[in-house]
Amino acid sequence: MDTKDLCRAIIATALNEFIKEKDSSAAVVDPATIVVQNAPNPEMGDLGSPMFAYAKALRMAPPQIAVGVVAKITDKSIGEFIAVGPYVNVKLNKSDAAAPILKAIKTQGDSYGSLNSEGKKPLEGRRVMIEFSSPNTNKPLHLGHVRNDALGESVSRILKAAGADVYKVDLINNRGVHICKSMLAYKMFHEAAGDTPESLGMKGDHFVGQCYVEFDKYLKGEKDKPETAHPEANQMAEDMLIKWEAGDKEVHALWEKMNGWTFDGMMATYNRTGISFDKYYFESETYLKGKDEILKGLDKGVFFKAPDGSVRIDVTDVVGKGKDEDNHEKVLLRKDGTSVYITQDIGTAISRHDDWAFNQLVYVVASEQNYHFKILFHILKKLGFDWADKLYHLSYGLVNLPSGRMKSREGTVVDADDLIDSLHADALAAIKERGRDSEVGDADEVAEKVALGALHYYMLQATPIKDMLFNPEESLSFNGNTGPYLQYMGARINSILGKAPEAGITPDESDEAVALLTSEDEWALIKQLGDFPTAIEKSAENLDPSTIAAYVYDTAKLFSKFYQTCSIVNAESKQLAGARLYLASCTLQVIKNAMKLVLVPYLERM
Repeated sequence: MDTKDLCRAIIATALNEFIKEKDSSAAVVDPATIVVQNAPNPEMGDLGSPMFAYAKALRMAPPQIAVGVVAKITDKSIGEFIAVGPYVNVKLNKSDAAAPILKAIKTQGDSYGSLNSEGKKPLEGRRVMIEFSSPNTNKPLHLGHVRNDALGESVSRILKAAGADVYKVDLINNRGVHICKSMLAYKMFHEAAGDTPESLGMKGDHFVGQCYVEFDKYLKGEKDKPETAHPEANQMAEDMLIKWEAGDKEVHALWEKMNGWTFDGMMATYNRTGISFDKYYFESETYLKGKDEILKGLDKGVFFKAPDGSVRIDVTDVVGKGKDEDNHEKVLLRKDGTSVYITQDIGTAISRHDDWAFNQLVYVVASEQNYHFKILFHILKKLGFDWADKLYHLSYGLVNLPSGRMKSREGTVVDADDLIDSLHADALAAIKERGRDSEVGDADEVAEKVALGALHYYMLQATPIKDMLFNPEESLSFNGNTGPYLQYMGARINSILGKAPEAGITPDESDEAVALLTSEDEWALIKQLGDFPTAIEKSAENLDPSTIAAYVYDTAKLFSKFYQTCSIVNAESKQLAGARLYLASCTLQVIKNAMKLVLVPYLERM
């Protein structure tokens, strides 16, 4: 039982005794329901529990309840309880509270913070399927995918740490008109020459993306020369899709070849960035199931056939009355019988639940698709799937460039590979400028990890819903709230630990030594380390990695302050020096564990 749980138990005992005096028939308060949080001001205590929740039942003001509860507390084992306004606060016994925190970190190591190792499993029994990335096979992964991938992978790791059973899936959008556009461009501009990614020295996904841009240029023609446009190209793509759905062998052969190029390229990028999945779903394999479900729903009267022959659903319940009438109907099958995006999403969701019966399915998709997911969830409920209530859209803001929004068809997208290459080059240059290339080991490997840490942390330090402007130079800074700063602090602590034996100092883990860690900065750091499981629980509850990002940044800052004010080498005694070195070791463990959750690679040397 950790300090906060002990605090809950003590307050619950006193609170129930106080309540019984007022109302003998009142229900007993469960200790697990009592809120215990960090006090905003150390002078007011270390932990605090608000009494607002009991004011109505007791017909008393929260400050009166706090005074009454404190008067009933006789257990002083963890510290002094005081009433501060509407709060029951506790000033912890530092020497007694510090040892269990540091001991848990030392004992649990890489698993510290995980709520499984803490004996608490708030998400135990929850099976969470999480879909993220979901690329199209007509272009490479880009900056937008980087944020999506970082969110999906980070949330998955955080949910696992909170005790959930997590299953990561990727929906590969490998069919549709957009795919046919790349295929047409290849046939028009590359097939005769026998061009391949290998012959052109390109990654497969980059080559196919180039074809997609070429199609758009062919469609629109040259600027200021409308006579060079080819508006008929869109119909050509539509015709190719119809052939594809009809099973045309020539179209399918080209489709398989180009999808293979793209998929191989994407896998290389996933491997580079540390993104992985338990299963890949392909729209080409699920869209027919969606069509079947739509036709079943049509027979049941859930959907209707419009005068133009398309199959639709009335979504007035979702969009509300009084809005544009055009928004009250959603097309599910086009008049020619072909699928739309939502059709295959319906089929994919059903297939997934059949494959892995989830308690919750989380879609990590940009906020642009908020309406789409409202409609999708509505349709699945109308079709009678009871698990439709377990669907959740983790909506996140767009990533923009200083020059404006990205448009893949116009070739203004920043490819993920190119972005990482650029960050890598800048990180390597910074290492060499500082004369550290011979000190860090493999400078190229370190530069790659710095680039990934910079990129991922920048994407995760803001709450998901916020739009963001990506600033490469700012992301690579070794000062401030950045991935490289965290990596630097980790390497710095590792260096301190490595050099300490030269001064005759080794970590002292004894309770007697830990009891010496009573200064303000030592205590602030210890309390912060003890809060890591709480940070994970909050982050998992809100599906928000920025909670962990803020936590690890604050931890690094607190260590920096501790190291400035609490010398290890020049400590007042050898025992205190050993205790401080032990604290430094525990801090490094927590920073490493937290960095892993937000996809920042740990570096021993920088």
